[in-house]
Amino acid sequence: MTPFDTRRLIGDLVVTLDADVLGGAYPDRGLPQEPAPHILARHDITAGAVASLRAALFDMASGNDETLASATGGTALPAAGGAAVVPVGALDLRDPLGAVREMERLAALGVRAVRLFPDEQGVEAGFPSVRHVAVRAAALGLTVLTGGDVRRFWQPFTGLGLRVVFLDTHFYHLGDFLVAAAGEPGFHTSTRLLNSPDALETVAGEIGADRLLFGSRTPYYEPLVPLLRLATGDLKPDEVALVAGGNARRLLLGEPS
Repeated sequence: MTPFDTRRLIGDLVVTLDADVLGGAYPDRGLPQEPAPHILARHDITAGAVASLRAALFDMASGNDETLASATGGTALPAAGGAAVVPVGALDLRDPLGAVREMERLAALGVRAVRLFPDEQGVEAGFPSVRHVAVRAAALGLTVLTGGDVRRFWQPFTGLGLRVVFLDTHFYHLGDFLVAAAGEPGFHTSTRLLNSPDALETVAGEIGADRLLFGSRTPYYEPLVPLLRLATGDLKPDEVALVAGGNARRLLLGEPS
């Protein structure tokens, strides 16, 4: 779809930080045809929080170093014309001791968020590794972005005062997220799978629009779908601004809302 078509469909919506972007390739899919920052820029998404699939699936340190090397901060577009890259550390829950060491290394380098890939790594919510990593992330003051079914993966993050963004919350499971999040002010959700007619509005009405972060999972999913849902919904303009990047920039960059 051309930039003109995108703008015609989503109006004047601009997303200032996409919380769910991947770098690298899945071993069974090959490299994307276009780099994620270029896809984001074509959809007027000015920055993406990027986590490395290499770090998640093969080698944490080298994969995360690649992401750090590509980082542009999130405040300006790089010269190549793509969206800015905000680095997110990817952790391997199959190696919880190594994951904690990697978190500590990344935190010392100024990284503010880490991402968990439980489904890709075959890790279940009840595994001790998940809680172990969650406890240390809370102590380091990091934000955690996590995949996995929110109906199970809410549990290891409770009672820690931790900031967590659930990236795979499906609108079928929205009620479970809302019940869990009501007692955990640090629980947030991506908008990627909240594409029912009233999902975003329900979250805003029940616990506030400050719990919603725009996410697309570029380049492996189409960013236009969550963009359309946000652009055509019934959220107020100030709520749209929060979802379109304000909340993500607070959690991942430490900026005020």
